Amino acid sequence: MKLLDKVIRLLVIEDEEYDVKRIKKTIAPYSSEIQIVDIVSNGKAALDLVQANPGGYDVVITDYQISGGIMGDELIKRIRILAPALQVIVVTKMTINLTNFDFAAKLIQAGAFWYCTKYPGDIEDYIYQPTDFILSIVNAWQKKRLEEEQLKSNRKLTKNIENILSQKVIVGESTAIKRLREDIRRSAQNSASIFITGPSGTGKELVANNIHYTSDRRLENFVAINCGSIPFELVESELFGYTKGSFTGANSNKQGLFEIANNGTIFLDEVTELPLSAQVKMLRVLQEGELEKIGRTGVVKVDVRVIAATNRNIEEEIAAKRFREDLYYRLNVVQIQVPALKDRREDIDPLFTYFLDGFKKEMSKDEVTLSDEARTILTSYNWPGNVRELKNVAQRLLFNEDSVISAAMVRRALGLADDHVVNDFRPEDRQSAFSQFLTSHLTLRDIELEFRREYVTFIRERSESDAEAAKKLGIAAPNYSRMCKELGLK
Repeated sequence: MKLLDKVIRLLVIEDEEYDVKRIKKTIAPYSSEIQIVDIVSNGKAALDLVQANPGGYDVVITDYQISGGIMGDELIKRIRILAPALQVIVVTKMTINLTNFDFAAKLIQAGAFWYCTKYPGDIEDYIYQPTDFILSIVNAWQKKRLEEEQLKSNRKLTKNIENILSQKVIVGESTAIKRLREDIRRSAQNSASIFITGPSGTGKELVANNIHYTSDRRLENFVAINCGSIPFELVESELFGYTKGSFTGANSNKQGLFEIANNGTIFLDEVTELPLSAQVKMLRVLQEGELEKIGRTGVVKVDVRVIAATNRNIEEEIAAKRFREDLYYRLNVVQIQVPALKDRREDIDPLFTYFLDGFKKEMSKDEVTLSDEARTILTSYNWPGNVRELKNVAQRLLFNEDSVISAAMVRRALGLADDHVVNDFRPEDRQSAFSQFLTSHLTLRDIELEFRREYVTFIRERSESDAEAAKKLGIAAPNYSRMCKELGLK
């Protein structure tokens, strides 16, 4: 009866023919399940075989001291580099008369699965106690299968991460953007808390995404939350969770966002919108790595990298007692400033092209080009809504049927009068959204959608936070957040 569903393939590295015979005799009773594929007498030959066919073996049986220069710890490490899932069992005479824990630890640390002590020379038949030797091989094979599955899963996750990063490109070659990329690279190498500042619409969440997905935490969760979009009375339960029965309506246990982000990253956008009671609890998370769930007597341990962001003047918020100074110091271990779009005008053209290309593909549009005068207007405009506004304008311009984007079309998209000087743009000069679409020949539904998108964008660009924008629009913060997602503004 066959014990295994697959033959275990061995590579034997041994320079003494006598010991090779003992290995063969030890595994002979299991020849249908365990087979020697290759036998070599030196480390270099073994490495050549593994490099040529890294998936050709399941377990390596190697003597510790062999000819050929490469042996012992160095050989084990190099085999594992060539085939990370391949398991190595060491057979050696070095532990016949003593128990050498340091030697054993050294082998395991190098990457060996296990080690076996060779029997003395007067034992003719077996290399090692047969049952233990066979069990070591089977266990090593099973570990190889598990590691292969893990490597396969990690490759899939890595591919997903590469796809995510390809959609979250930080476009531009200005000095400010090069500096920003360097800040991201350095920040990704550690787990310190980060505080991102910059005007609304500059891409602070984009920066947070790039930090997370290029860090050691990239295989774990990235949780982004707009603190201004959570109703005041629900902030603590959303962030820290609660236990069943802790209050009326708590019919089950709920994980907070910090628990969901455990071992990963949490991004707290508009962090200055948090109530003071939640700020106190967050301080404990940052200081002790512990959170207090509503209704639970003990604490929950978490390991979360916190990235916070605001477009407000944080010093003014602290002076007004709306934000705790001690929490700010905990969050502001590393500070990253995201520049306004008007401060990096050389990036406007490549950014516009990037967004235009993306929307052309999404909307199945033919090739569209930009006239020189239109490009001049775009690069001269002050962009109060920053990158977010530029992206919206790029999408808006594609609703025209023309193959060339003219200066007049850009002016209409920006809400400027035909004879208006771009650099002197004032909010009151913007034409109504309705008038911009009169000649666009869109369906009523599309015009309605564009009008809503235009108006919400207009309000967002002139609000300090999403909470303030929601208030101006006269809707609840959660409804505002949901509406922005529906309109493609988040």
